[in-house]
Amino acid sequence: MSTNQKKAIIISLDETITEITQLAETLGYTIEKTFIQHRTTPDVNYYIGSGKVDEITDYLKDTQDKIDLAIINGELKPSQWFILEKKLGINVYDRIRLILAIFEEHAERREALLQVKLAQLQYERPYVRELIHRAKAGEHPGLMAGGEYQVDDYYEMIKRQSKKIREDLQKIRENRELQRQTRSQSGFYSISLAGYTNAGKSSLMNLLSGEKVKVEEQLFSTLSTTTRTINSKNKQQHIPILLTDTVGFIENLPAFIIDAFHSTLEEIELADVVVLVVDGSEARETVEKKLRVSINELRNIGVGAPIIIALNKIDIIDKTTLNSLQEYLEDTGIIEDHTVVPISVKEQKYIEELLQTIYDLLPNMVKITFQLPLEEQSQRFISQLYDKTKVLHITYGTHIIVEVECNEKIKEKLIAAAHDVNGTVP
Repeated sequence: MSTNQKKAIIISLDETITEITQLAETLGYTIEKTFIQHRTTPDVNYYIGSGKVDEITDYLKDTQDKIDLAIINGELKPSQWFILEKKLGINVYDRIRLILAIFEEHAERREALLQVKLAQLQYERPYVRELIHRAKAGEHPGLMAGGEYQVDDYYEMIKRQSKKIREDLQKIRENRELQRQTRSQSGFYSISLAGYTNAGKSSLMNLLSGEKVKVEEQLFSTLSTTTRTINSKNKQQHIPILLTDTVGFIENLPAFIIDAFHSTLEEIELADVVVLVVDGSEARETVEKKLRVSINELRNIGVGAPIIIALNKIDIIDKTTLNSLQEYLEDTGIIEDHTVVPISVKEQKYIEELLQTIYDLLPNMVKITFQLPLEEQSQRFISQLYDKTKVLHITYGTHIIVEVECNEKIKEKLIAAAHDVNGTVP
């Protein structure tokens, strides 16, 4: 193992440490030891009891490994964080700070960088207030501040920088709204991929679009929205659809993080259909929990569009297990009012069924029949129909009869284009 490998310990009030371990590993940490103290509520001073703090302190003194970080499987109050860092003598991250560190590492585009920075500043504000309080009381300001300096100036900087970032994000949001309006007027539908982080959204995006967006076996590998057109193999089903991959959900994200990512999550809120991707190979209780988290997040965002639940990774479970999972989800009521489509992105199974379900749920679809002359200009118009509509039927006789289904918003434009080639709408 590389001597440069970052090492951490986990401190938890219960045994459910799988997610926090995955988060730590995503940030490049190896977990050397886990300390669990069963408590229903955190200790007001130390989060854990003072005896457990002494145990951890002794471990840090005695171990030959250099521990870089203590990770709390929960949320710390500023006073708890200050005391723990002072007692342990190493950096202490709670769950939210760990997630924000992952966001910072994965952010690439300007919008994502701004959103992450805003979330970090919002997170830091109560901690900086604590440092100001401690400094005025004559105490050392702690490791986050990097030493004794004017934390009160830093607090004012946080407020100024937050305001500037919000203004910049608002401009990006307004530009995105203009883009959405242009696409909508051109007949495009908007489909958003949503779901718990690491469920396979980006892989599904690649499969449906025929392009490549970054896919990593890490939590939160996607922070920016990525929009592509659906590339259906069935030309008869070609409808102009824009598919958007979005940041993954995770349980108990604070409101300030959701607020910081508002312009990104708005893509889900305004979608015509939402495809909620979930890893169907996990334990059924885990699938239910992650579905519940995701559906609650969608409701909080304000999604009113139809939701399709795509149970992904069915290639690694048998049919009996899949049937049992679906029955269990039906019994819990979590999938009520939603359409469920089991799929395998890896083996490309039931993808056409998923596409058909999307098409069936698209709003404001209208049917139009065109009668066109047997001329070359009619063929050019028919090519346009294949690009912008779902061509249902086409026959050649004394005239060309084309029946299509399309977005209601482009109906009049298509009729006008048909008239330009001497066509009619009987």
